Amino acid sequence: MKGLENPTNLILYIISNSLALLILFATWKNIRLGRLLFFMLFAWAGWTNWTTALNNPSAYLGEAELTFFNFYREFILGWFSSNIVLAVGFIASCQALIAVAMLGKTPLVKLGAIGGILFLVAIAPFGVGSAFPCTLVLAVAMGVILAKKEHSYLWMKQIQGKISKNAI
Repeated sequence: MKGLENPTNLILYIISNSLALLILFATWKNIRLGRLLFFMLFAWAGWTNWTTALNNPSAYLGEAELTFFNFYREFILGWFSSNIVLAVGFIASCQALIAVAMLGKTPLVKLGAIGGILFLVAIAPFGVGSAFPCTLVLAVAMGVILAKKEHSYLWMKQIQGKISKNAI
């Protein structure tokens, strides 16, 4: 895969994919832990992307070299290159909304999980830039969250159909 010849990319690639597998396992074992991990991941991603877009927007142009598809490459080097703060700001804001959704109750959690799955699948073609197949593994973990019928607020335990105010 293009980009893995760089030792830094290779290390980050291995770390990202290992963490994705751990998040999938954690989510499979404990939905609430998975939601907490996704909250932290998407909150961090939103903050990082906003900060990078505002301070070093050209950093995103390197992704064009790593993508699997010419369509993505042409988009990055075309419209995106002239509108980086707008595009990445929108993406970062959506990431923050997904993070907040992971804290909520059933309808909000499901909406956030759908948004998370769409986002994770959409960035998969960035190859090493998205640590492919990391994002697909994370999308599966989001699918596990989506499949659960009922969600209470993350900080409230649900006991046999009743909601308890006990913290995590």
